[in-house]
Amino acid sequence: MWRRVACIYRMYARRLDHLPPYLFARIDEMKAQKRRQGVDVIDFGVGDPDLPTPAHIVESLCAAARDPATHHYPDYTGMYAYREAVASWYRGRFSVDLDPATEVLALIGSKEGIAHIPEAFVNPGDYVLATDPGYPVYKTSTLFAEGKVHVLPLTGGNDFIPDLDAIPREVCERAKLMFFGYPNNPTAAVAPRSFFAEVVDFAREHDIVVVHDNAYSEITFDGYRAPSFLETDGAADVGIEMHSLSKTYNMTGWRLGMAAGNAGVIAGLGRVKTNVDSGAFDAIQRAGITALTGPQQCVADACRVYEERRNVLVRGLSELGFDVPLPKATFYVWMPVSDSMAFAAKMLDEAGIVVTPGVGFGPSGEGYVRFAITRSVERIEEALERMRGLAL
Repeated sequence: MWRRVACIYRMYARRLDHLPPYLFARIDEMKAQKRRQGVDVIDFGVGDPDLPTPAHIVESLCAAARDPATHHYPDYTGMYAYREAVASWYRGRFSVDLDPATEVLALIGSKEGIAHIPEAFVNPGDYVLATDPGYPVYKTSTLFAEGKVHVLPLTGGNDFIPDLDAIPREVCERAKLMFFGYPNNPTAAVAPRSFFAEVVDFAREHDIVVVHDNAYSEITFDGYRAPSFLETDGAADVGIEMHSLSKTYNMTGWRLGMAAGNAGVIAGLGRVKTNVDSGAFDAIQRAGITALTGPQQCVADACRVYEERRNVLVRGLSELGFDVPLPKATFYVWMPVSDSMAFAAKMLDEAGIVVTPGVGFGPSGEGYVRFAITRSVERIEEALERMRGLAL
């Protein structure tokens, strides 16, 4: 058996040699090992909401799944009614007008769109600009397209906003795509509108397609309202925004999202998708319509839950001596530590607590760990109590 396995390993394409292990898959392995040892693990690792999908959305799915009309191949670009709902939501939420026929595309979750878009715009050897630390798929999707990643460091000294002026000119001349996202994963930082305007000017100057990852725009606190990149003058001339129902409506397992913006960029991404997937299940798209067009109190209620958890966690960590900023958005807390891997390992080994080492999101994430506040207040308080018994 081992010989057959070894033979298969030798057959892997060389591009796999350049891919790092997917961060959260490795975390899952470590959690499973601890649980096999009988440890009651408190998991602040993956950003997967523990709150249920709102009942009216679930009921909509059940009704749609019973309709035989949804049992066939879906439209590659998404149901027109779903794309209309996305356009209506953008108009109501951000005052952004979109043509559902040409400027909106259904995604099987925003991760899928991020993974596919380099295939449409990046040739071997082209540069892709990606914030670091950042969502790991920015880099892996570039590697699959045989492009080169140029990282844009996010540092506390610059409020976790990239310095576009620091990008070497030769990189700008060969760059085809730029990935960034605010509210930011993993740092929980928010960006001023002036930065979005700077991105538009930069993209115009260097003919770069912009992809803004806006999955966390609805998870905000203390009265803060996150903007859309597409609200910026000229944004639709240079790029698109990826969005998702996953975090907003606790629908991570449903796999439904959208790309919106420049019609040419949408068309390019759509050409890739028509060749590699068959679209999102129509019943899920109907439920997505219900989510986007129905009552939004469920979103406000979820934000109140996350805000309470944020307050309990940040207060507790501060009492333990950590200097923790209070995030305005996302359900993440980004905490400075001396060594991210060592801290995360100590937390798991000695306290049964999972946090994500910042370096797993890129070299600029070293010196931080990320807590996902997707656990109850009771579990957060228990975790803090365990931490009080450690020499941190």
